Amino acid sequence: MNPRAPATTLQEEAPVPHGSLSLPARLFLLGFDTEKGKVSGAPDLALAVRAAALVELARRRIISDVDGVVTPVFDARTGDPVLDELMELAEESRPRSWRTWIGYRSGATLDTVRRQLASEGYLSAEHKRVFGLFPVTRYGLERAGYVEVLRAEVLGALEGAEPAGRVDEDDAVLAVLAATGKLRGLIPGKARRTHKDRLDDLAARAGGLSPELGQSLGDIRTALAAAVKAAEAARASAGGG
Repeated sequence: MNPRAPATTLQEEAPVPHGSLSLPARLFLLGFDTEKGKVSGAPDLALAVRAAALVELARRRIISDVDGVVTPVFDARTGDPVLDELMELAEESRPRSWRTWIGYRSGATLDTVRRQLASEGYLSAEHKRVFGLFPVTRYGLERAGYVEVLRAEVLGALEGAEPAGRVDEDDAVLAVLAATGKLRGLIPGKARRTHKDRLDDLAARAGGLSPELGQSLGDIRTALAAAVKAAEAARASAGGG
C-alpha cells in the first residue's frame, strides 16, 4: 500500500492500485534508516529501484517480454517522470533482456527518483561542491513518519499471519524486491532465509493478475538476484576478498 497518499486514476490498460508515489519511489524510501535520516544497509539500492520501475511498467502493460527481449509499447507514457524516463530509454536502446536492464544506467533512474522525492517534499536536497569544483547533492529524509508506516506495511506483508493471497499487491511486490535487492536495514539476511517460502508466495500474489505478468515478475526477480550477486562479487574482488 501507499500510506497516507490519495488514490490516483490510472490508465484503463493498467488497473494497478497505488497512490501518488510509484513503486520505485517507495522502494527507494524503504532503504532509509529513519533514525539516521539517510540510506543505510542497501549497497545495491539502485538495482532494486530499477527492478521496481520495470515491475511497475510491466504491471501497466507498457513493457513486456517478447522472446527474451524487453519490449516497450512505443509512445506509451504514465505521467510519472521516473517511469517515463525509463520508457524513453527503452525505446531508444537496442534490445536487452531483463537481466541487462536491471543494471543498464540504473543510476540514472535512482537520480530521477531522488529528484522527484525532493520536489515532492519527501527528501531534502543540499547542493555542494567537492573541493570547490565538483557539484554533488546530498539528500536527507524529511518525511520519516511516512517511511515508518511504509516499512511497517511491507514487514507486515512478509511476517504477518494474513494469507499471501490476501496481501496488498504493492506490499507484496515491495517485500519481494526489498528482500531480493538485499535492503538489509529492512529485511536482514536471517529474515530472508526464514521467510523464503513466504517470499515465494508473495511473488505469486504480485504476479497473479495474468500468467504473462507472473512470468515477467519472476524473470525480474531472478535478474535482480543475479545483478546483486554480481555486484557483491565485484566489491569483494575490489576489496581483495
